Amino acid sequence: MTIKETFAEHSEVMAEASRLLPDVLERIAHEVHECFRRGGTLLACGNGGSASDAEHLVAELVGRFRDERRALPAVALAGGMATITAVANDYGYESVFRRQVEALARAGDVLIAISTSGNSPNVLSAVHAAKERACRVIALTGGSGGRLAKEADVAITAPSSVTARIQEVHILCIHAIVESVDRHLRAEQAP
Repeated sequence: MTIKETFAEHSEVMAEASRLLPDVLERIAHEVHECFRRGGTLLACGNGGSASDAEHLVAELVGRFRDERRALPAVALAGGMATITAVANDYGYESVFRRQVEALARAGDVLIAISTSGNSPNVLSAVHAAKERACRVIALTGGSGGRLAKEADVAITAPSSVTARIQEVHILCIHAIVESVDRHLRAEQAP
């Protein structure tokens, strides 16, 4: 594929995403805002590029996106190498996110589970642990959505089966969610 073709494919996928995803993104932003309003925590997980997306999301919440605001309670479950390697060694790689959800999640928290295929065993295991703790589960996936889209409370399914295009949609969705959460926070503080 040429660079020009890559840009053309990206544009087609983004056009379809802009048609399909805004309403579900508003719903997700509302759920995330409500979690923070109630004093809850957002947990995020994924593998590879999706782990980076989870960390990016958390950085935007704990730091800031555009405007100055309070730090929001969010944790990326792929960020602690000692924890990941200890859990993988002692329990297996499928448990690396699950054990952290078991340790950190409380009822009413939100887990954002990211998997381009929707079938990553360790992400699905974290989803099951989150559900056991009465957490809301938001999925970011692609293609058919895999098992993850079926098991989540709300799912964003990027309209592509190409991993790179799915990840490009995911990062735009992450920014849209954070921007909307910030808008909800500003409205909450308005006189």
